[in-house]
Amino acid sequence: MFPRRKHTQKDDSEQRDAKVIELRTAIGPLSGRCSLFCTDACLMRYLEARNWNVDKARKMLEETLKWRSTYKPEEIRWHEVAHEGETGKVSRASFHDRQGRTVLILRPGMQNTTSAENNIRHLVYLLENAIINLSEGQEQMSWLIDFTGFSLNTSVPIRTARDIIYILQSHYPERLAIAFLYNPPRFFEAFYKAVRYFLDPKTAQKVKFVYPKNKDSVEMMQLYFDIENLPNEFGGNATLKYDHEEFSRLMAQDDVKTAKFWGSDEKPYQIGNGHSVAPEPAPISQQAG
Repeated sequence: MFPRRKHTQKDDSEQRDAKVIELRTAIGPLSGRCSLFCTDACLMRYLEARNWNVDKARKMLEETLKWRSTYKPEEIRWHEVAHEGETGKVSRASFHDRQGRTVLILRPGMQNTTSAENNIRHLVYLLENAIINLSEGQEQMSWLIDFTGFSLNTSVPIRTARDIIYILQSHYPERLAIAFLYNPPRFFEAFYKAVRYFLDPKTAQKVKFVYPKNKDSVEMMQLYFDIENLPNEFGGNATLKYDHEEFSRLMAQDDVKTAKFWGSDEKPYQIGNGHSVAPEPAPISQQAG
């Protein structure tokens, strides 16, 4: 009897590569922005999200390409959503986590508008911005959520939260590395229980509650962030000051970078066998159903 060959990381890597090739074959020829979007790393994220089931990953990816063809997240520009960001309720941090990942800071207590559609569009813009600013080799971002000033009056409706979760999980799979919810008020627990129903178990595991008086939770967050970079709102030593004019200048510069990356041509999205996809846009709440 021959000795059984040990399973190695090389074997895993070869199997993953084979799955990526299989998925690329399954989705067929791509062109224009579809081709730019569907990198090997992108395909790997969709496979990971569907436990390396190629058929399920293909269906998920095709749904994303359809969504991107109508919602056109890469075409949103800062001046279109800047009014949503006047209070700094969502912004890209000037620092990174210990792994060098882009960080988004969310401050739900700074909610300043009531339009669910515009709130979601603003968040999608910043997701795309965070991605375009990822360091080479990075595929994920980290979130810091500050609950200062949060109340029932500033909380988003459950339906809006559901729509946001749907977009994040369906069209940005494996983009979230970790999300720290810092010092949420007690009444938020009931809200989270309702929202958690819509969370994929893998996503739910990435959501961590941190309380200043809970030493273990604070130490866990500091495994991901240097305390010198971490704003004092999150128990760190740095000062977080949102300057809307300065942030707007930064976003305007990034808009140029985004346009250059995606190209100025308006080629339609194509899925499999070169067929164009241009379905009628549906309300976000219907897409999430």
